[in-house]
Amino acid sequence: MSSKTNTKYVGMDVHKNTISVAVLNTDGKLTMESVIATEREAILDFVQGLAGTVHLTFEEGTYSSWLYPLLVRRVAKLIVCNPRKNALLKSGNHNDRVDAKKLAELLRLGHLSSVYHADHGLQTLKELGRAYTTLTEDTTRIMGRLKALYRGQAIPSDGHKLYSRRRRTEWLQRLPAQPKGLRARAERLFEQLDAVQKIRCQARAELLAESRRQPARPILRSIPFLGPIWTALLLARLQTPHRFRTKRQLWTYSGLGLETHSSGDYRFVEGQLQRRQKPVFVKGLNFHHQHELKRIFKNVATAASARPGPWREFYLRLIDHMEPDMARLTLARKIAAVTLAVWKKGERFDPQHLNRQAA
Repeated sequence: MSSKTNTKYVGMDVHKNTISVAVLNTDGKLTMESVIATEREAILDFVQGLAGTVHLTFEEGTYSSWLYPLLVRRVAKLIVCNPRKNALLKSGNHNDRVDAKKLAELLRLGHLSSVYHADHGLQTLKELGRAYTTLTEDTTRIMGRLKALYRGQAIPSDGHKLYSRRRRTEWLQRLPAQPKGLRARAERLFEQLDAVQKIRCQARAELLAESRRQPARPILRSIPFLGPIWTALLLARLQTPHRFRTKRQLWTYSGLGLETHSSGDYRFVEGQLQRRQKPVFVKGLNFHHQHELKRIFKNVATAASARPGPWREFYLRLIDHMEPDMARLTLARKIAAVTLAVWKKGERFDPQHLNRQAA
């Protein structure tokens, strides 16, 4: 029996306590269904008990970062699929058994969109980056709550003076004595802010220390306005530039790609098929993307467009024929493209990169 006819397509619907599994053969016939515990030994026993060539898939989620390294070397092909693009799972009946079977069928037909998972020795940096990002978001959230509290009492609190420890007593005294719990609420928020900021500083130091061990760091730091934190987060999120064949793939992943729509693209003229010469409708930037990367590239573009340097010269040439907002977006796309190019080639930034197309 050939390996092709002995191929098994396994779909796993993963949950906290159990995993529903469906196994299809090459003809799409269901050959096995099972429910196993979400435990290492149970999963390995099941996979090792499957004869032949095993292709396996499960959706990206809470358990994917644990399951991927556990299974990637034990099956012939492993796809961690993007649940946002599995539209077929949303139609028809919906339960664990049905979902597992649909995953196996989509895997067999080659209709799954994969989520990138690989080990490039940057797992420590990746986890530290997540910790720093989460703490930054928590800090921003607490600051917003403090602003809302003072705004609710019609007390002006523009800028960052509200968060200064030196003026903490002064800010608390500005709150009215009634209701009594108002000042106590503000005190708890200030205490929470101080605690989170302290932990965030520790996370920042750990992130920067780990990023300095990466060979690609000096290359990325040579790019103007790409600071140490943004460089560390780029390394943590992207891991390797070779996962993107072209700059357009990076643009899409970073939320800088354009979504275009067209219809009726061809017509027959005197019996000959011709493509219509009509403008393509640009819907906007792609919706599904890595939000942190988009924030990094747009923040770099915003800073670079306002301060002297090669990026500003490029930006000033753009605003001669487009609106400032579009010029900053184009600059962000250019920064992303140049970042990918210099990282792939292992070369430091050269202003001449702005005068040629980045790969």
